[in-house]
Amino acid sequence: MRGKTVLIRADLNVPMQDGDITDTTRIDRISGGIKALAEHGAKIVVLSHYGRPKGKPNPEMSLAPVAEALAQSLNQPVCFVADIIGDAAAQAKAELKDGDILMLENLRFAAGEEANDHDFAKVLAAGVDAYINDAFSCSHRAHASTEAITSYLPSYAGALMMAELSALDTALGQPRRPVGAIVGGAKVSTKLDVLTNLVAKVDVLIVGGGMANTFLMAEGHDIAASLVEPDMVETAKAIHQQAAAIGCQLILPQDGVVATAFAAHAPHRKVQFAHDKLAENEMILDAGGDAVAMIKTAIDDCQTLIWNGPMGAFELAPFDQATTELAQHVAKRTAAGDLISVAGGGDTIAALNQANVLDQFSYVSTAGGAFLEWLEGKTLPGVAALVAKS
Repeated sequence: MRGKTVLIRADLNVPMQDGDITDTTRIDRISGGIKALAEHGAKIVVLSHYGRPKGKPNPEMSLAPVAEALAQSLNQPVCFVADIIGDAAAQAKAELKDGDILMLENLRFAAGEEANDHDFAKVLAAGVDAYINDAFSCSHRAHASTEAITSYLPSYAGALMMAELSALDTALGQPRRPVGAIVGGAKVSTKLDVLTNLVAKVDVLIVGGGMANTFLMAEGHDIAASLVEPDMVETAKAIHQQAAAIGCQLILPQDGVVATAFAAHAPHRKVQFAHDKLAENEMILDAGGDAVAMIKTAIDDCQTLIWNGPMGAFELAPFDQATTELAQHVAKRTAAGDLISVAGGGDTIAALNQANVLDQFSYVSTAGGAFLEWLEGKTLPGVAALVAKS
């Protein structure tokens, strides 16, 4: 790579408050790959987006602070140019020396990025020898910097992209069986494609969180004031029937923790859904102890586990208990070498972090929407573009 100019698509859409970066995880994770290329004499141009500026420059969404943070992570200078495809960007690329690192301005300041505009991509590619996509988390979008640009440069997957794809393939592509999946969260409607895809691919499907209430209603249980989607009851029945028809074990909580207020430490009680009647103002906020025990047994029979979504209102103690207990159980089995565990999704990461087991899973995806679309079985344009080039 010495002397070659390399364009790296990163995802540096990091949390920021008043111009200060509050979490540098994404920056730190990609800095190793950038550092290695720089040490081999490549001339590096880093591309990323930040926020949703809607195709227009917005000083509050500049990547200037991100360039500073990347320089700190790399312990070497990063030149920042407040331009994307103009003369300043072209000149900065042309002046790069071996081992230099340049970051261009927020891609989404240009309308051509989200429009997947090929003319925009051509200018991005000008003066560049190769393209590396190291932003799996952005690859579910057909944008100029993830899809169109591959038409104009030799294109490759970066180290982070390869690690993510390898982990996901291990979980669903060519998994060790039996395979289990925990799918939680508030609504069936937001995870419908995930559920219908997974029920056909896993051996055990565990449904938790608010969406379990809709499945419980489909079974005829009274869920009182609990979060529920009555219009999704027939869909829940259909998923249950599909699971039974193809031999996928579908597990629902058969007991739970209920309260009359959605608040931390609200007065609560444990109920068995089969024979305990809920008061009109009670709501299910967590899975119960019997459910946790049953799910642990199911997990013990699995060799691979995928987790997306909490089992209850984990942000409110004591309604975090089921999620925490199960997370710690998965971590223990993973540490023992008995389980490959892959997790993803914002709430899931927060819950695992709260349970102090985030670094004890085999792989935790920070890809957000891309991880969800992978769970849905969808083709990711950024990945498909790399496959086509290979």
